[in-house]
Amino acid sequence: MASLSTTSLSFKAPSTRISQVLRKGSSFQSVTFGRFTSSTSKSLRLQISCAAKAETVQKVSDIVKEQLALTADTPLTAESKFTALGADSLDTVEIVMALEEKFNISVEESDAQNITTIQEAADLIEDLVQKKPAA
Repeated sequence: MASLSTTSLSFKAPSTRISQVLRKGSSFQSVTFGRFTSSTSKSLRLQISCAAKAETVQKVSDIVKEQLALTADTPLTAESKFTALGADSLDTVEIVMALEEKFNISVEESDAQNITTIQEAADLIEDLVQKKPAA
């Protein structure tokens, strides 16, 4: 695990989601995201993670399209939210079950409840596949 200690940090990527990056518990005094700057006396924690492979995101997208009976030309991105695509809680459970079957993994209920986008699902899948003992 890498660590970083600084009092100021800047991100230039316009797609950086603040909620994914900032967490409680770090020593940052200032964080800059393009035009957004957050200066606070509260401690902030920076979490950096690598996005899932494009292949995994595509497989998740295909499963979501199938489970929600979306047409082939329905545009999906990694940031597509299941609810925005018309999924209710039962649909989300069925998506997770299909992902478990496709990737031969088991998703804990607490993790499944936190999946709201294709990217989150793909990231979780890659994490679980990596942690899975070799057969």
